Amino acid sequence: MQAEPKKTQAGSEAGTPTETPAETPAVSPVASPAESPAVSLVGEEYEVEVGPVAHGGHCIARTDAGQVLFVRHALPGERVVARVTDGEEGARFLRADAVEVLTPSKDRIEAPCPYAGPGRCGGCDWQHAKPGAQRRLKGEVVAEQLQRLAGLTPEEAGWDGTVMPADGDKLPSGEVPQWRTRVQYAVDADGHAGLRRHRSHEVEPIDHCMIAAPGISELGIEKRDWSGMESVDAIAATGSQDRQVILTPALGERLPIVELDRPVSVLRVGEKDGGVHRVHGRPFVRERADGRTYRVGNGGFWQVHPKAADTLVTAVMQGLMPRKGETALDLYCGAGLFAGALADRLGEAGAVLGIESGKRAVEDARHNLEDFPRVRIEQGKVDTVLPRTGISEVDLIVLDPPRAGAGRKTVAHLASLAARRIAYVACDPAALARDLGYFREGGYRVRVLRVFDLFPMTHHVECVAILEPAAKGA
Repeated sequence: MQAEPKKTQAGSEAGTPTETPAETPAVSPVASPAESPAVSLVGEEYEVEVGPVAHGGHCIARTDAGQVLFVRHALPGERVVARVTDGEEGARFLRADAVEVLTPSKDRIEAPCPYAGPGRCGGCDWQHAKPGAQRRLKGEVVAEQLQRLAGLTPEEAGWDGTVMPADGDKLPSGEVPQWRTRVQYAVDADGHAGLRRHRSHEVEPIDHCMIAAPGISELGIEKRDWSGMESVDAIAATGSQDRQVILTPALGERLPIVELDRPVSVLRVGEKDGGVHRVHGRPFVRERADGRTYRVGNGGFWQVHPKAADTLVTAVMQGLMPRKGETALDLYCGAGLFAGALADRLGEAGAVLGIESGKRAVEDARHNLEDFPRVRIEQGKVDTVLPRTGISEVDLIVLDPPRAGAGRKTVAHLASLAARRIAYVACDPAALARDLGYFREGGYRVRVLRVFDLFPMTHHVECVAILEPAAKGA
């Protein structure tokens, strides 16, 4: 299945789950008509020594000519035969798959998923690595991004280098955590549901996704004929029995009669407006976190791992240590998860402002937090709405931006509000590191950083950084 996007569904500020410029070298310019056309190297094979892990689910190697290879399905220290999957002569880097392992790493295992491997499903990056090795690799990526983009060592970031698994995810080698509560199935020309291959629109038909949560697997989506559909999104809520599918028909196609193995609500993506519309059942699912129930409508953003929401709320609240009567901001607030946790702890004298760009997410957040009269949710982009509020100071800030991060302008504004503590929740370590550098320019330092493996088998991690004014830590 596909790498986990950050707030790309209806009701959140969109971010694109691609490698950032800082982590991917630029390719050579396209040849002009007067120049010779570039020669594709796709299919060429190189025997290489595999170097360190890189951000994006691959490792770095070099050809004898010095050309950089980003190699998937390899591990550091291995000697492999790498087959080029993307790139041309003269490019600064090539993409490749390890199609033969000549000298395996001690961390290598047989991939438990039958659909993993070169040319197969593109969602899982590390099926061939032991669970502990996966977390070490992710930790190395976070450390490298912190150093390169923020100039911070792990010690300076208040991080011991550990990537923590979610409770229940520490399983023996060969066993796979069933954590993914939201899966987007692509549909092939024969109507079979599957998952897309790496960096491709091609569909890998499957019988079962090993990392899908039981609530997804029990629907039996892979057994049905989905002819006429482009995709089928499946959602299994945490803390309720709500199940939902969102269908995207191909142009001019009608919806099928949806008969699955469990009761589900059905929504569809409109052909003209691209919006999500109810067909039958509830237009939302009920999620549970921090002792509260949250309505999330129209396939809106919610953390995918069933324990992620509680894990992140705990980390954020432990870091902020909210006090009764304080004021707080919850930026990119989605359905109001952190705003609710803050309001509950700040008491009747406290106040929370949430800002979210998605119209449906704002409606959900207002519904979810209607019992807190001192919570206000505003719709719009953070960099537009926040300056208009006239807020000049605040006690606490939580921001959970899209994959691209908050950016220099927004960070500078937040640093000017003199918050005693800021919690930054990030799914992309490169964006986090860049923004931490901006916060340092604004007079903030990282007090503590925690890193969680909430996307096992993929290269993704979730980070929580707690910041405070640098003068306080001097």
